[in-house]
Amino acid sequence: MSNGDIFVGEVIGTAILILFGAGVCAAVTLRHSKARASGWVVIAFGWGFGVLAGAYTAAPLSGGQLNPAVTIGIAVDTGKWDKVWVYLLGQFVGAMLGAVLTYLVYLAQFQANVHEEDTAEEPTPTLGIFSTVPEIRNPVANLITEIIATTALVLPVLAFGLTRGLGESGTTALIVSLLVVGIGLSLGGPTGYAINPTRDLGPRIVHTVLPIPNKGTSDWGYAWIPVVGPLIGGALAGLVYNAAF
Repeated sequence: MSNGDIFVGEVIGTAILILFGAGVCAAVTLRHSKARASGWVVIAFGWGFGVLAGAYTAAPLSGGQLNPAVTIGIAVDTGKWDKVWVYLLGQFVGAMLGAVLTYLVYLAQFQANVHEEDTAEEPTPTLGIFSTVPEIRNPVANLITEIIATTALVLPVLAFGLTRGLGESGTTALIVSLLVVGIGLSLGGPTGYAINPTRDLGPRIVHTVLPIPNKGTSDWGYAWIPVVGPLIGGALAGLVYNAAF
């Protein structure tokens, strides 16, 4: 794969991933959305479908990694680091692009995010649409959660590569998408399961710069945890896989 193909594939695939993922968060969160308050299960499946669509779209160009934790895990396992920077750059650009597209899709809902006098409803916080927000703010616990959840993602992803039938049938991305749904349902409660550094960092930057009414804080004091935790988890998964398989 050429550097150009990898970059384009990861930009497009990650943008689709974030469009679906941030999109379902917007659908569930924002007032005047037909899907408002439809719940955590909807969010988990929305992110899983985002992985499905993004990975299958990017696969012919880049392999559809879409996540620096996966890229780092593969590099740690194989020792091949020469194209890591291309993957990471494409993923970061794609995540920001996907966040902007989500904003445009829900533009009217974002613009309507104001205090409503007739219902006394306050504006809806918007950061959780773009990035993760912990339910209980505890840096050590939050970091541990992200490390474990990301390891639980990347280690199976690496192991799927040994399952010949998955590769031959072309269903690897489908299985990974179901894995992401499972992680969301089982491990997502404490932190909102970033499990992907650029999935959190890119949209957080976009949230900071976009003219979203009543958007509130972008919470940069927490932003290092959904970056560092998944990177550690991805590297740990690569080490375990290399040693055990």
